[in-house]
Amino acid sequence: MTSSMTDVYYDPYSVEINTDPYPVYRRLREEAPLYYNDSHDFYALSRYGDVERGLLNAQTYISGKGGIIELIRANIEMPPGILIFEDPPTHTIHRRLLSRAFTSRRVAELEPKIREFCARSLDPLVGGDRFDFIADLGAQMPMRTIGMLLGIPEADQEAVRDHVDANLRTREGEPMQVKENFVTGEMFGDYIDWRAEHPSDDIMTELLNAEFEDETGTRRHLTRAELLTYIEVVAGAGNETTTRLIGWTGKVLADHPDQRAELVADPSLIPAAIEELLRFESPAPHVGRYVVRDEVEVHGQTVPAGSIMLFLLGSANRDDRRYPNGDEYDIHRTVDRHLTFGNGIHLCLGSALARLEGRVALEEVLKRFPTWDVDLANARLSPTSTVRGWETLPASLT
Repeated sequence: MTSSMTDVYYDPYSVEINTDPYPVYRRLREEAPLYYNDSHDFYALSRYGDVERGLLNAQTYISGKGGIIELIRANIEMPPGILIFEDPPTHTIHRRLLSRAFTSRRVAELEPKIREFCARSLDPLVGGDRFDFIADLGAQMPMRTIGMLLGIPEADQEAVRDHVDANLRTREGEPMQVKENFVTGEMFGDYIDWRAEHPSDDIMTELLNAEFEDETGTRRHLTRAELLTYIEVVAGAGNETTTRLIGWTGKVLADHPDQRAELVADPSLIPAAIEELLRFESPAPHVGRYVVRDEVEVHGQTVPAGSIMLFLLGSANRDDRRYPNGDEYDIHRTVDRHLTFGNGIHLCLGSALARLEGRVALEEVLKRFPTWDVDLANARLSPTSTVRGWETLPASLT
């Protein structure tokens, strides 16, 4: 089950390991920097330098078969428009189209609305003694933000969020069940039809009208299937990881009350605190790639073509070689470049938006609730192998 010369065991489906993966990550980095699990037939890299280089090497480790073990192994044809599961030249073309929606100017303009969404969630709780970081804020503000960006009516946003989240859910300790048509975007068909007749300043309208040259040299618009897939992918990415970031904000700062007090006293420290949170608790702890080159050698071992490689982002971000005392949370740490948002051609397009949402959420929480204690007895981690975070995180306001 494990790499030779060590008894360390890593399993992304293990509920026990997922509860606190960091001791296993540390052992992997020191004892098995290239790890092989023969039960699930995958390799894993855990050191910062190895993960950084691997993510940059899109010619050896491709994304076109998926970024999750189950998807890669299913060997299904990816629908066009799933940016994160595409390779050049298609990926380059599709990414360029979507990048127009996430320019720094456009993201910055969202701050007043994000603040308004936070206030709407938090103001009714002022004066109470309980607050759930997920149910009351994490499941609300990101949903409203991405729904507004896409052009989804507010009355439908919860249904869209729940539908997209359900695609990521797994039973505890079990792999994801992969269907041939796992992403179709069908639920967004009526929205596309409406926007075609009623254009607005949103991503859906922009994609409907976008004209581009595809990989065959043909000048055209996106097909309906491409549009539907695009929108489902953006809806999912915009909800899930930011929700997990907000949950980890509540948990980590409850565990570090002295640093939380510093943020209350000096809110200018909040952006650095969010960056450190992204490093310290990566919402997506790993990403998979398919090895296409023969005889890839890593740490003196050969990884054959056709293998699955997991890049352990959560481990790399705590590697002492990159961040001294990496298992410590420190709002004064200089975090120049973590790997939470990936690296290379698949660097997350929504990273600036996630940072903005995380910062504004923390600012608004601390204005109203400067102290809290997490009720761990009633908190629950999300049962999925694709992201790691809290399904519920109730807190008592002290």
